[in-house]
Amino acid sequence: MIIQPKTRGFICTTAHPEGCAKQIQEQIDFVKAQKKLSGPVNVLVIGASTGYGLASRITAAFGAGANTIGVFFDKAAEGTRTASAGWYNSAAFEKAAAQQGLKSHSIVGDAFSDAIKTKTIDLIKAEYGTVDLVVYSVASPRRTHPVTGETFSSVIKPVGAAYTNKTMNFHTGEVSTVTIEPATEDEVRQTIAVMGGEDWAMWIDQLQEAGVLADGATTVAYSYVGPKITHPIYRDGTIGLAKNDLEQTAIALHEKLSATGGRAFVSVNKALVTQSSSAIPVVPLYISALYKVMKEKDLHENCIQQMYRLFTDHLYNGGEASADGSHLIRIDDWEMREDVQIEVLRRWNELETGSVPELADLEGYREDFFHLFGFQTEGVDYEADTDPAVEIPNQV
Repeated sequence: MIIQPKTRGFICTTAHPEGCAKQIQEQIDFVKAQKKLSGPVNVLVIGASTGYGLASRITAAFGAGANTIGVFFDKAAEGTRTASAGWYNSAAFEKAAAQQGLKSHSIVGDAFSDAIKTKTIDLIKAEYGTVDLVVYSVASPRRTHPVTGETFSSVIKPVGAAYTNKTMNFHTGEVSTVTIEPATEDEVRQTIAVMGGEDWAMWIDQLQEAGVLADGATTVAYSYVGPKITHPIYRDGTIGLAKNDLEQTAIALHEKLSATGGRAFVSVNKALVTQSSSAIPVVPLYISALYKVMKEKDLHENCIQQMYRLFTDHLYNGGEASADGSHLIRIDDWEMREDVQIEVLRRWNELETGSVPELADLEGYREDFFHLFGFQTEGVDYEADTDPAVEIPNQV
């Protein structure tokens, strides 16, 4: 079938296997062209099929020669419906890892469930012995608690008062004003339950209790802080409260793991186009302005560049992980540079529909959005027939 992008709001309902595979190869080629990492041996990435989780898996495997297990929840193709992008990404990763002679396995299922945790532990025991790096990069709108059975749904809302600011339809470039009503107490509770640190702690506890977490192991989860422009809807909103919980979890996990020489961190990453960030009002306009400024200053990084810098400058190769003792790694340092933020704010105040082409990188935003689903990839013939049915090698 001929696969073209079909969008509905901030999501794309199709994905292109060849486009996804080519983008995976580009990330692999970038890592292989860099200095080799002195890094982990056996790596578990929870949330491994897209974004920072996928880039972490690629960096560990092709930068440090690590064996990897990827856990993710993605869907295979069915009839005329394509698979999800994460499915195609993982299939391409597994194929490339095998060609490189790297051991890897993929587990498809609900990372929040005890069943998937048990399956992962059984695999580690059978094939890897222990893991010495656990990356937690789960992004999901819902979570069913494995003990209580309650299903939680997250919301993207301010807390305490309504919030009004500019936003942008990145499909059309139209800038408008949006007002978002504040979350209820129960919405805050549910968002923290989905996006906070409880499940990360459950993973580490169960891995440790099963004896498959190596002494001296490192674990890292991902977060975002961002500028004052986005704080009411992000850092001071429901998501930010969940991220606060995640960061507190890192402190507790670090204390627990330090008994055997282990470490726990939260990496505060740069704003990038993801399916999640595209859904947050205000954020697409901010990212578009940020991209323009950072590219002009030659500071722009994509996912794989960020993760390679995280691994080399902070987690391994003798890098300084968390100089202030907060267990936060500020890999967003280039985004938050004073000169960058001053210029972004200046542009923000002037941004309207007519000035978007001059002040923001709308085309770069759109390109990155469609790249998430394997589209607009150079060298791929999108008019050619493509088989959407792709198997993931080494799927458990």
